Amino acid sequence: PVTNSMISTWVVAALMIIAALFFKSSLKRGRFKKFTGLVEFSVSSLLIFFEELIGGSLVRKTFWFLASIFFFILFLNWAELLPGVGSIGWGKAAADGFLIDKPIFRGATADLNMTLALGALFFIFWLFLSLKINGVKGFILHIFGPKGESNGFMFIPLIIVFIAVGFLEVVSIIVRPFSLALRLYGNTFAGEVLLDTMMKKIPALAWIVPIPFYFMETLVGFVQAFVFTLLSAVFIMLSCSHEDAHETGADLQEAC
Repeated sequence: PVTNSMISTWVVAALMIIAALFFKSSLKRGRFKKFTGLVEFSVSSLLIFFEELIGGSLVRKTFWFLASIFFFILFLNWAELLPGVGSIGWGKAAADGFLIDKPIFRGATADLNMTLALGALFFIFWLFLSLKINGVKGFILHIFGPKGESNGFMFIPLIIVFIAVGFLEVVSIIVRPFSLALRLYGNTFAGEVLLDTMMKKIPALAWIVPIPFYFMETLVGFVQAFVFTLLSAVFIMLSCSHEDAHETGADLQEAC
């Protein structure tokens, strides 16, 4: 069925496509305005950050995906704060006012189906890129193969240890998309509940009490989009990085 969160997703996606086409048209016509400058600044800042994190060669293969995921989640999160999202629709009269139980629009990232779809999309892209860069043999060796050089009588015990660690790595890989999805869903849904609670806490002041929390949720929306994208980039780097990525992201790899 077509749900209200799906409609919100389609609206945000359509607006992003229109904005991208307008940006492209402005560049072709040589019309540089505040909008084009803001887009260029945002994209270039994100590109520089990920280039320093995962390396130049890897960022050229993944930036289109990482940037798209970041801006898509960001605008979905901010769209939830717009008036009318969750507050216009069908409902019934209640003791403390009119209760909306079937809103026309609903926050997309507060729907677990949406965040699970984003996690699955990341997993598919990660698996495709890992197999493409490492090959099937290299991919398997990356998970189960011995790390570093080992000789002598400890060689066979170390192989057994690394195979056991490989199975743990497989579990970790399977959990990654679910952890990304649940983290995004939990924080977004908690923000919706917080705003709803603040509106109903003092009905007479429902127009002013939630304002500080709106600013906080604006920041949370940005942070959650950035964290989802950052973790996606780190997971990709750990399995697909080459020498340049190891040099620029060695400290972060060791921490992970």
